[in-house]
Amino acid sequence: MSQDLLSLYRRATRLVFNLVLVALLIGLFVGVGRTFLELGLTLSEPTVRLGLKELITNVLSLVVVLELARVFVEYFEFERVRLEVLLEIGVALALRELLLFLFAEKLSGLDLFFWTLGILALVAGRTLAVQFSPRRQA
Repeated sequence: MSQDLLSLYRRATRLVFNLVLVALLIGLFVGVGRTFLELGLTLSEPTVRLGLKELITNVLSLVVVLELARVFVEYFEFERVRLEVLLEIGVALALRELLLFLFAEKLSGLDLFFWTLGILALVAGRTLAVQFSPRRQA
């Protein structure tokens, strides 16, 4: 009985993760296509800075989506989510937000210092997660 429930749970989890992965990949391909189509904005915007802001925002958003897709693929491979991959997503997301705040000129010197400390903490956590990762079972 418990094996049947566990098997059902695994199949349901795999189905849901597959659906989410397909949705992420479709979103990624649409995002890449739109980013290429919007490359003309760097030339048509009133200033180069505004065009670059949009381009950088789109590319960093695509990096975050790509990392999320990687989490789902690795879940299928290892049947667990590795901490180092989650921390990489955190770093990519934090860098994206930091750059958005910088382009919007909404950061003071102290805010920038705290953002930098947060990103360094995420990078240090990822480094420790890689250094002390559990051994893979053969």
